[in-house]
Amino acid sequence: MGYAFGVLAAGLALSGEASAQRNAAESWDPSARGFSSGGPAAPSLPGATGGGGGATLESLNKILSASQLSAFDRSIYLSIRAFQLSRLGRETDSQKDIAEMGKVLPGDWQVVLSSTLPGLAGGGDRAAALRTLDSALQRKPGDPSLTIAQAQVYMQIADFQRALGLLDTALASAQAPGDRRSALFYRGHANFNLGNYAPAADDFDASLEGRPNFKSKQAPLLWRYAAQVRVRRDARTALVRDVGAESLNEWPGPILRFLMGKGTAGELEVAAESDDGAKRSNGKCPAAFFIGMDAVRRGDKQRAREQFQLAQARCPTVSELNWAASSELKRL
Repeated sequence: MGYAFGVLAAGLALSGEASAQRNAAESWDPSARGFSSGGPAAPSLPGATGGGGGATLESLNKILSASQLSAFDRSIYLSIRAFQLSRLGRETDSQKDIAEMGKVLPGDWQVVLSSTLPGLAGGGDRAAALRTLDSALQRKPGDPSLTIAQAQVYMQIADFQRALGLLDTALASAQAPGDRRSALFYRGHANFNLGNYAPAADDFDASLEGRPNFKSKQAPLLWRYAAQVRVRRDARTALVRDVGAESLNEWPGPILRFLMGKGTAGELEVAAESDDGAKRSNGKCPAAFFIGMDAVRRGDKQRAREQFQLAQARCPTVSELNWAASSELKRL
């Protein structure tokens, strides 16, 4: 698995968007990844030619002809080629690659497809991503990871109502703890962007259950804070309680420290510029957004507006932070 993600990280740049690392621990649970710029990984290949994707398809064919690829690696590249074939209007061939994924990685092919498609959609062709996911759901109807991936793509085009319905469906069918956490986490985002702040806070809170360590809890804690601010709950007290005595030295600890009232906005901005973890994960993006949420808490609309505009500029369009900044600007 490490080799596959190393290949993707080193050579794949289709969308040109900033991307965040996904955490594939336990079952499929993208919400358990370390908190960063918020967007899913956007895999691609050198030589991509934009809309047509011809050079990318040629590169994929060459890679997939290699006999030494592991089953996991082969499944990743098949998922990318299925998307590229759909972009080219070759739906039958795209469906064949999805079927081949099922043979190569019988138990987890849908996990791979769900992990790659939202990032690929961020390159601009959301329709192709949705077609590919629709084809996958024909092979595995009702699969929660595929349904959650659909919802992520719809949220990229700000169709949060459609995403909410899909996430309700995913949650109803989720049996694995990771699927349930992911459905709750992304439903929290759909609710947040629709202005349903109380349900959003409850979803983020529920998505904390069963997470194995503090690192995996940080994203839900930060988003629960944002939603609680909007319903005028005591977001700071809840955050202080649940962070407890955990170390906040590692990014995004400085964001939590700031929101808990133990640091200034200036100190957070310095950390976002200088901290190694922040530099690796586009830390200036979440820093701007949560400084904006603190301004909302204090009733400083002008400061909030400035920070949300800054977050829009800093955060990739596949990022939950970008979506939320855009939604909050409409409500100020």
